[in-house]
Amino acid sequence: MKRIVLMIIFCWMILADVFGQRLRVPAFFSDNMVLQRQSMVNIWGWAKAGQKVLVIPSWRKDTLETVVTGDATWRTQVETPPAGGPHTIKFVSQQEHLELKNVMIGEVWVCSGQSNMQWSGANKLKEILDILPSSANPKIRLLQVSNIASQTPQDNIFDSWTVCGPQTLENFSAIGYFFAEKLSRELHVPVGIINASWGGSAAEYWTPKEKVESDEELKTYAAYQKLAPRKPYQPGVLWNSMLAPFAGYTMAGALWYQGEDNTISYAGYDKLIRTMVGAWREAWGYQFPFYFVQIAPHTYSQYKKPNAALLREQQAKTACLLPRSGMVVTTDLVDDLKNIHPTRKKEVASRLADLALAEMYARPLVDYKSPTLKEYKVEGDKISISFSNLEGKLEVRGKEIIDLYIAGKDRKFYPAKFKLQGSELLVFSDQVKEPQAVRFGFTNVSMPNLFNARGLPVAPFRTDNWPDFN
Repeated sequence: MKRIVLMIIFCWMILADVFGQRLRVPAFFSDNMVLQRQSMVNIWGWAKAGQKVLVIPSWRKDTLETVVTGDATWRTQVETPPAGGPHTIKFVSQQEHLELKNVMIGEVWVCSGQSNMQWSGANKLKEILDILPSSANPKIRLLQVSNIASQTPQDNIFDSWTVCGPQTLENFSAIGYFFAEKLSRELHVPVGIINASWGGSAAEYWTPKEKVESDEELKTYAAYQKLAPRKPYQPGVLWNSMLAPFAGYTMAGALWYQGEDNTISYAGYDKLIRTMVGAWREAWGYQFPFYFVQIAPHTYSQYKKPNAALLREQQAKTACLLPRSGMVVTTDLVDDLKNIHPTRKKEVASRLADLALAEMYARPLVDYKSPTLKEYKVEGDKISISFSNLEGKLEVRGKEIIDLYIAGKDRKFYPAKFKLQGSELLVFSDQVKEPQAVRFGFTNVSMPNLFNARGLPVAPFRTDNWPDFN
């Protein structure tokens, strides 16, 4: 009987919420929020069906008006001014009213992924702990999305915006914060950063379920993920609860650091990420920039093959094929190969910020991307390698290039010698007279020493597609 009574009360609450709906907005429309500058931003909420809702931003002289639909929802768009604030936004519907205070206008970015994006001062990260006492900054606003999974898409979260400071920053993404801090400092505008990340999560969890299950290849690879403590394991469950609720919240772009949990199914990673980003862009309604981090060197002792190197290859492929994307390489930012969480998050964030500054905000940066393999040519007993994203010269930090190998028709790889010719790399070996292929940094743990003139590492690559990795 008690369960029946509870079910009746629950159903009554749902009906009351729909038919007797009070004026509400999602939790992420809150005090301290940031709205994307000089844009038509989406604002929505709930109220009693058929009523008018007035939206009154303090930066406008006029009042916006919209009508609540039969399902008790309302939606409108507001044109935002240049960066600045603080502002207020008032909402009025009959006798009800809401007011959001301390609203800033600036740049809005979402960061997502697994633990390397999530890593924070709570994980004893020294880079964050060192700056916590002086971290109060009214120009940086943080929205931390709670780790909650759901089998169905949600329309709200439990979290609201906060002003950056010692208490709010400690548990927030270090990469997200350092990215926002550099952007705010360089552009002289407020920056809002939304952190929706979950340690140990595979990319399938951040992709709408129907996108994965309607593709046999993606569905097969998704089955490689197994149930584990403290994390979800089904397609779509993090998209449903941690991204879908604010899909449409107007933003400048997205940052992504993930892949370690997909090394088990590396072969499908490029397709999966392009499917995921395509679904996100479809939900937001425009092709926002997507900048991501290539996974760092790590031992991955559970694999006999270089699964991590093969996943990095997939990530480099994504950077080439996915429009409005960019990749940060991290092979030089690891101090401990046994630690899957490299501690140099500030430099990762700085490289992500440079991608945005150059490509989104027209800053005149040169060689702000790591060089990636463009093409190769066999020239007698040598192989010539050319690179994309390279304007200046290549530089080697040392006498020899670490983890540079060359092979002939027998497919046996030997340590290679090299010669730099401006932006090209000549590779050869006395042991290989008729070369066929080159591999550079193509192991799980490789930290090679070839850089562009700006100090960014060349992305690992191979010129072959041979399956033998013994």
